[in-house]
Amino acid sequence: MAGGEEREQGTRQSRVGPLERLNAELSRIDAQLRALAAAKDRIQGLLEAVVEITREVELPSVLHRIVTTAMDLVGARYGALGVLDESGEQLAQFVAVGLDEQDRQALADVGLPRGRGVLGYLIHHPQPLRVDDISSHPASVGFPPGHPPMRAFLGVAISVRGDVYGDLYLSERRDGRPFDVGDENIVVALASAAGVAIENVRLLEQVRAGSEQFQRRLLPMLPDLRPFDAAAIYRPAAEPHHLGGDWYDAIPLPDGAVAVVIGDVVGHDLDAAAAMASTRHMLRALLFTLRTPPSAVLTQLDRTLEAITDNPVTTTSLARIEPDGAAWRLLWSSAGHVPPLLITPDGQAEYLFAEPGLPLNVDSRRPRPDHTRPLPPDTTVVFFTDGLIEHPDHPIDETLSELADVATAHASLPLHDFVQALADHNPSDRHDDMALLALRTPSRSRTDPERHG
Repeated sequence: MAGGEEREQGTRQSRVGPLERLNAELSRIDAQLRALAAAKDRIQGLLEAVVEITREVELPSVLHRIVTTAMDLVGARYGALGVLDESGEQLAQFVAVGLDEQDRQALADVGLPRGRGVLGYLIHHPQPLRVDDISSHPASVGFPPGHPPMRAFLGVAISVRGDVYGDLYLSERRDGRPFDVGDENIVVALASAAGVAIENVRLLEQVRAGSEQFQRRLLPMLPDLRPFDAAAIYRPAAEPHHLGGDWYDAIPLPDGAVAVVIGDVVGHDLDAAAAMASTRHMLRALLFTLRTPPSAVLTQLDRTLEAITDNPVTTTSLARIEPDGAAWRLLWSSAGHVPPLLITPDGQAEYLFAEPGLPLNVDSRRPRPDHTRPLPPDTTVVFFTDGLIEHPDHPIDETLSELADVATAHASLPLHDFVQALADHNPSDRHDDMALLALRTPSRSRTDPERHG
């Protein structure tokens, strides 16, 4: 009897055992599949993140994007990127993400981390560092007063062209678990891509700086235009490799008038910049030799360009500001250019809409009209290129209105500050370069002979 019971129990065990082993194997396979799916999703997330990082064209935006991307990939509550100074011994910049306003206020007087403790250890030992509790690391020196509590830590160096550029720091997974080897691997991969993105942006900044310097060398320094106050500004396009064809000029003429020019050569390359320079110099020569209205000067310029150049289409406005009794008169002609903006003495903005005429290098036989407008004392006239108002998502009427609002809001500023405000707060999307030049007639107190007597 006893032997039969043992045989029956063994039979049951032999039947259950394979089922349990099968379930265990299926569970293991399921776990592997889930891990593979999670890894695939994480890698896909990494690839998408790298694409987003490389789309940034400004270094501060790239650094911030690197930190937020790393935090998203591993589910970290806090993240930071420390940029090393030229010596490579301490931090020159620290981009921190995840701190609330209270934390930032508490740390406002602390300043940059000084590269001590675990952060300093990573600076001098640029290998990935992953610890479950920061305070347990031999290099730990604690946190400054007001710093939020942190335990789990993951740090990875970012290298650019073989040199350590800085360190990426992550702390506190949102699920409360310590960082694992998968987190470390994905952040190391991100750091490698981040180094390339940083280098690309730095190269773009060099190109941008070189392009802007070249462009500025083509533009004149404003001469002494007294009794008028004058200010001008040029801003390159956001695309760093784009040279522009925008220019301005102002010239005191022998007959006592002042000529003002604003123009824009179609294109964003070296040819456009060269065409801009040649057009500006030709126009200057014509202004000194012709004693004719702006329309006649533009007509002669158009014929000259047609005869001796293959310059692209160009828009421009040419104006004379000349004495008119106790005040002044604006006489101008446009070759397809946006209208000037006039700011009245009481601070109101008004566009001088008029027949624009054809751009240069289209048809030099077509007649060009002249337009006039009296300019009382304390009147400001702003000549600008369309880079100041162009936005692909907004109609031109809307952006012109927005620019007028900006001008009205800052009309009382000194002219240099006024021009700066228009350049800083205009409604464009910065995809194009922009130039603007403003002249302000003297106040009545400066022009009234009795006041000077």
